[in-house]
Amino acid sequence: MRRGLKYVPPALLLLTLLELGVFVLVGRAVGFGAAVLLVFGASLLGLVLLRREGMRAWRGFRAAAQAGRPPGPEVTDGLVGLLGALLLAMPGLFSGVVGLLLLLPPLRRVAGGGVRRATERRVSSMVAGDLFGPRRVRVYRGAPQPTPQPTPSPSPGPAPSPQPVTDPGKAIEGEIVDR
Repeated sequence: MRRGLKYVPPALLLLTLLELGVFVLVGRAVGFGAAVLLVFGASLLGLVLLRREGMRAWRGFRAAAQAGRPPGPEVTDGLVGLLGALLLAMPGLFSGVVGLLLLLPPLRRVAGGGVRRATERRVSSMVAGDLFGPRRVRVYRGAPQPTPQPTPSPSPGPAPSPQPVTDPGKAIEGEIVDR
């Protein structure tokens, strides 16, 4: 996490320059007053949506918790919605467009899937299972592996453990369980 923090100041500088550039281009196209009104209107809409998305995320989380379902899908959907509303509330046209795009259902699902995958990579399988429920794993049939013959060892000791053999049966579905 710390190694990525060194990119925050340059990224904020680039974002500021991008916002200024977009504002100047839009201001030249529609006029300065209209561009300022557009920024204020987008920020006001973002503030209204921020409250709505926050309440929606909280209700989804509570409903999942009361129903005994894993709350991960509702939490990721709520986080993406809150991020979209926050970006829309920030003064700037570029961030407003990105925030508005994150509020559209198809892009919201894609971003939510990315948040889920990133979360699953950063937490243990047990925590990911508690958040998102059991993961489905598809196992494909492979070619049978020959069992290697143990070579006699010159020193007496424990016998080597036998190697597993792939079953040439049908594909099975199961859960990943950490113990």
